Amino acid sequence: MDWLTKFPALDNSTLRMLKKAIDESFRGFTREWGDALEQVFHPLKMFLIYSERFLSQSPWWLIMGMILGLVWWGTRSVRIVVGATIALLLIGYFGMWADTMKTVSMIFVSTVVAISVGLPIGILMSRSDRVQSIVNPILDVMQTMPSFVYLIPVVMLLGIGKVPGLIAVVIYAVAPMIRFTNLGIRLVDPDVLEAADAFGSTRWRKMTQVQLPLALPTIMGGVNQTIMLALSMVVIASMIGVQGLGQPVLKAITNQYFTLGVFNGLAIVGIAMIFDRASQAYGKRLQKHLEVVHG
Repeated sequence: MDWLTKFPALDNSTLRMLKKAIDESFRGFTREWGDALEQVFHPLKMFLIYSERFLSQSPWWLIMGMILGLVWWGTRSVRIVVGATIALLLIGYFGMWADTMKTVSMIFVSTVVAISVGLPIGILMSRSDRVQSIVNPILDVMQTMPSFVYLIPVVMLLGIGKVPGLIAVVIYAVAPMIRFTNLGIRLVDPDVLEAADAFGSTRWRKMTQVQLPLALPTIMGGVNQTIMLALSMVVIASMIGVQGLGQPVLKAITNQYFTLGVFNGLAIVGIAMIFDRASQAYGKRLQKHLEVVHG
C-alpha cells in the first residue's frame, strides 16, 4: 500500500479554516503590537534618514572623493579606483546621482545592521554545535524563501516606507554574514588556539585578539556577499516605498520604458562592481597580511 494513503490531505474547508486562523492571529498581533514595533525601529529610521540626507545633500565631489578614498584604502589599486571614478562620473552624467545616493544609503545602513546582527550570531554558532544545528535550518529557509515573501509580514507589521524595506533587505542579506563568521572562526588553526591557552588567554581575549582577527578575511567574504544580496533586493524593496535606483527600474517594468530600466540597471551594476571589487580586494589584502605575520 502506498504510504501516502495513510496520510490523506486536508480537505478544503479545514485548510481554509487553518489559513484563516493563522491570518487572523497575525492581524491581531499587528493591531496590538504594530505601534510598539514602530517605536522600536524608530532609531533605525532616523539613522537611515540622516545617512540619506548626508549622501544626497552633500556636494557631489565630496561624496565622490569619500567613496574613491575608501576604495583606495581597501584596494590600493589604481585600476579599481579609475574604474570606480568612471562609473560614478557616468552615473552623474546621466542624471542618476540622487537615486544612486539613496540606494547607497540603503545599502550602507542595511550592511551595518546585518553586520551588527550577524556577527554575534555567527560567533555564538562557532562556540556551540547545538546553536549551529538550530540556526542553520533557519538560514536555509531564509536563503531559499522567495524574496517577495519577506515583504508580506513586514508590510503588515510596519506598513509602507523606508524601515519595512530596510528590514526586508536585512533579512534577505544577513545569512551570509552569519555563515561566514561561523565558518571563519571554526577554521582558525587549533595550534594557534592551543598556544593562546598556553599563554593564559581568557575566552574573551582569545576571541577578540586571536580568533576574530584570523577569521577576518573570511568574515569580509560574508560582508561582500551581504552587500551583493542587499543590492539585488533594491528593486524588490522599491515595491514598498524604498527610494533609489529600484523605483525607476520598477517604473520601467510597469510602463515598458526600456532605456530607463537599462540605465538605472547599469547604475546598480556599477555600484555593485565598486563595492564588490573593493571588499574582495580588502579581504585578499587581509589574507596576505596574516600569511606574512603568521608565516
